[in-house]
Amino acid sequence: MSSANHQPPQTARVNGIDICYEIFGEAGAEPMVLIMGLGAQMIHWDDDFCRQLAARGLRVIRFDNRDIGKSSKMSGGKRLSVVELLKLRFLKIPVAAPYKLRDMAEDTVALMDHLRIRSAHIVGASMGGMIAQEIAITFPERARSLTSIMSTTGNPKIPPPTREAAAVLMAPPPASKEEYFARFAQTWKILRAGSFPEEEALDPARAARTWERGLNPPGVGRQLRAILASGSRKERLRAVKAPTLVIHGTVDPLVRPEGGRDTAASIPGAKLVMIDGMGHALPMRMWPQIIGAIDEHAKGAAAKAA
Repeated sequence: MSSANHQPPQTARVNGIDICYEIFGEAGAEPMVLIMGLGAQMIHWDDDFCRQLAARGLRVIRFDNRDIGKSSKMSGGKRLSVVELLKLRFLKIPVAAPYKLRDMAEDTVALMDHLRIRSAHIVGASMGGMIAQEIAITFPERARSLTSIMSTTGNPKIPPPTREAAAVLMAPPPASKEEYFARFAQTWKILRAGSFPEEEALDPARAARTWERGLNPPGVGRQLRAILASGSRKERLRAVKAPTLVIHGTVDPLVRPEGGRDTAASIPGAKLVMIDGMGHALPMRMWPQIIGAIDEHAKGAAAKAA
């Protein structure tokens, strides 16, 4: 793909905040919006992953969610406590949050407005999948198709993360650059849930790029609050009309495989693709399967709509 088809990151003032975004692909191609997960910058949609999607005739837009990377930092919401989590789990007392997933869905739709994109193929990973689901529910006319990857419905009956994966989520922020790099490697080793030496070799460079773009630990806490305060989408997902693809790894330690199965079961006509040996990550060796499924789904939805 020529560099002319890759626009460098830009910032849009949308929904009252600044959102940093980047575009891969031809201006006239089918638009596809990629939404990243909790505490993950847009670069977690790897550059080559985006290029490969664009090479299949898609205009790929990735962006930093609010409170992460180069997008606006919000305020409020103290660090999540174990007491609050226990109250939520056993007493069903909701967690307080400065904003919810609905607000993040509105950010995404406002970015589409800014780019004059009436509707797009909406693809979300993890928390991004939850935001993508929210768009398909609340702004149905904006979703040409929905792809929900390693995500869930918010149904409290889904098994919780493994103890190791939960510890990653609840760990206090690293105190130094060295600690951050070590934590980055350790976190992804746990989330990938398998042996991926080719990924581990790239982790230091990925950590450096993330570090350079800027960390915002309180923002990650607010995003986590947004997830917990937003409750279950299970009943509302029955109304989703967008053609839906659900992709999930069979060994995901953070959002358990049941989360993907529940998502597919909750959305009429959804197609479920379980990827053998995939944890809570998008490893390069699984890209052919993942990108192939996303592309086929988008093209199928476009053909149906034509």
